[in-house]
Amino acid sequence: MRVAAAIFLASSAFAVPCFGEGGGAIVRVGPSGDVATIAAAARVARDGDVVEVQAGVYRGDVAVWSQKRLTLRAVGGRAVLMAEGRAAEGKGIWVIRNGDFEIEGFDFVGARVAHRNGAGIRFERGRLVLRDSRFLNNQMGLLTGNDPGSEVMIEGCRFSGPLDGDHWYHNVYIGAIARFTMTASSSNAARRGHLVKSRARENVLRHNRLVDGDGTASYELEFPDGGIADVFGNLIEQAPNSDNPVIVSFGAEGYRWPSNDLRMSHNTVVNRAADAAVFVRVAKGASSASLNDNVWVGEGYLQVPKGADGGSNVSVSLVGAQ
Repeated sequence: MRVAAAIFLASSAFAVPCFGEGGGAIVRVGPSGDVATIAAAARVARDGDVVEVQAGVYRGDVAVWSQKRLTLRAVGGRAVLMAEGRAAEGKGIWVIRNGDFEIEGFDFVGARVAHRNGAGIRFERGRLVLRDSRFLNNQMGLLTGNDPGSEVMIEGCRFSGPLDGDHWYHNVYIGAIARFTMTASSSNAARRGHLVKSRARENVLRHNRLVDGDGTASYELEFPDGGIADVFGNLIEQAPNSDNPVIVSFGAEGYRWPSNDLRMSHNTVVNRAADAAVFVRVAKGASSASLNDNVWVGEGYLQVPKGADGGSNVSVSLVGAQ
């Protein structure tokens, strides 16, 4: 019988193993847990285990996860991971090497590295599901690699950009992976970078709130390499302080993928700047686009292929929408 590395508790009594629904052990982290730190849990957890982190603040407790399959969840409230100048492998608070991971209930706060891409999570490859987690004041919130078989799913999460620095930082930066899904989440206050940037082959964004607020984001939503992008039922809002008039951009760096199609419907896209914005820009090339039943708020226009505007979109003034 395995106990996730034969751990003794502070009382020196031997830890009795518990097992999750999938048969893996439960590794408890915290003052009354099997191990005191998340870094220790990353060393002892094995494939298929469940890591339960007690609610509280974990300072400088960074970790590299090399398991092939793992569930990590906060219990009893939120687990707040404060970077405080530390970064796993010089990359971020957590580095996920190559596996199937489900993560829920964590706050990743304050990642900083010299190269200015310190991430709350650096996801290198595999499959990642993020639920009910917050990425606050990191140089990069979530940053992924470019493995063409990887998948990322974000559900009910919040991303907010850094409070300092003069570089560009992205709240969500998805590399050239197979599939990216983001639902019922928010991204705001990016610093010169993008609220959401994805190079994935397939993208689905539904019912999110991408509102820059007092940030200085360039694009609110960008698909620089094209791909398939299904954008449905989102609120997408450019702040007055943006120095880029484009709100949603598709294919700005060329078309990487065999199929490149932007599908936008039932979104509300808002320009809060005094000057006219480009609500949606689709670069020339091997692509198609369809825009239907969206609401354009404020001064602005479209730069899309002929026939992309389905005719069912509505334009309203910013004053009238407030």
